[in-house]
Amino acid sequence: MSSSDSPKRQLLAQFAALARALGHEHRLELLEHLGQGERSVEALATRCGQPFANISQHLQQLRRSGLVATRRNGKRVLYRLTDDAVPALLAALRQVAERNIAEVRHIVARDFGARDGLEPVSRDELLARLREGGVVLLDVRPPDEYAAGHLPGALNVPPDRLDAAIAALPRDREVVAYCRGPYCVLSFEAVEALRRQGFRARRLEDGFPEWKAAGLAVEAA
Repeated sequence: MSSSDSPKRQLLAQFAALARALGHEHRLELLEHLGQGERSVEALATRCGQPFANISQHLQQLRRSGLVATRRNGKRVLYRLTDDAVPALLAALRQVAERNIAEVRHIVARDFGARDGLEPVSRDELLARLREGGVVLLDVRPPDEYAAGHLPGALNVPPDRLDAAIAALPRDREVVAYCRGPYCVLSFEAVEALRRQGFRARRLEDGFPEWKAAGLAVEAA
């Protein structure tokens, strides 16, 4: 048996095919959206602002790679992640890129770090704060994503509802906002708006998919 036919090389070829499936920004974005819950092609095309045909092609490649699966709901085909480890895989990709690619560090510092002067809340810190009851937790994702799954006790306050919700938020507790992941601007915007109104506010260091992938409790509406 030649080295190219060895079981190890065969496995590496499969791993390489999986890596190629991750090798497009639109497919990475689709995986982030599917990390919030299952979606139809139409919903994903709308959320990503991409043509239906393009989204469908990317989803088919993700499906062939084993990263997503489908089920039929009436006339619609719904896509979902096949494994809770997929968000962890994306998180590892992000962490390696942040540590080793100068342009990534520059973009993160310029467009994200500069917007938040306070250290984000880690998962462990948030768990402790929730047990103590000393924090108000805001899920700033759209209502359909919140309904599919959210952190226990979180209030769903999308950006267009934030102004109306502020009056009812207690001012004697810190507010922690979270979104789809560490680069989701909705949580940054919510924290900025809350601080302008005098609240003590920070964001969660990552988002719902990472929380779920860590095996922590979630709720569904």
